[in-house]
This record gives sequence, C-alpha cells and structure tokens, in this order.
Amino acid sequence: MAFDEGLAHRIREQLGPRPDLTERKMFGGIGFMTSGNMLVGVIAGDLICRVGPQATHDALAQPGARVFDMTGRPMSGWVVVAGDAVAQDADLAAWIARSERFVETLPPK
Repeated sequence: MAFDEGLAHRIREQLGPRPDLTERKMFGGIGFMTSGNMLVGVIAGDLICRVGPQATHDALAQPGARVFDMTGRPMSGWVVVAGDAVAQDADLAAWIARSERFVETLPPK
C-alpha cells in the first residue's frame, strides 16, 4: 500500500530538523519517531497520531478523527485523522502538537 508522500513531506516540514527524529516504514506507510517513540505517521492518505490513552476520547471528538484499528483490535492511545481534516497546515500542526504533548512524557528508547 502506498502512502501520501505529500502528507509525509508536510510532516517533515512541520517537525523540522531534530537530532532525535527518525523515520521508519511501517504499517504499509511511514512513521516518524522522536527519541525512539512513535509520534505520528502516514497510512495511505491519513495521518496516524499517538495521543495517549487519557487524550483519546477528546481526540476522537475532533473532525475527521477515528479509532486506529488495523487488525480488529483498536490501538489504545492512537487515532487516525482523515487526510482532508489535515489539509491545512494549521490543522496538521495542531495534530502534531497533540501527539508531541503525549510522546514527550515517554522515556527515550
């Protein structure tokens, strides 16, 4: 499955150069990791965000968000955001910031 290279490029621009940022192909898409922890990713044309278990309910109430479920078992603390819901840079930045708030609480791997 191909992923939206344009969305991946926009994420790279939003994240900027960081010494702890890595990219990894996964889930048929691409994931962006900071300090070894998954932050956000792109699957097909959608954004996946790691928001943490406590923020999942609020994240799912946002436009375009849905449960991240690739295997029939929803992944706790993760959401998928439809590509059209992050078409504007400000919306993409808000979702990345939401993910950063949670991932910054995790120890480096």
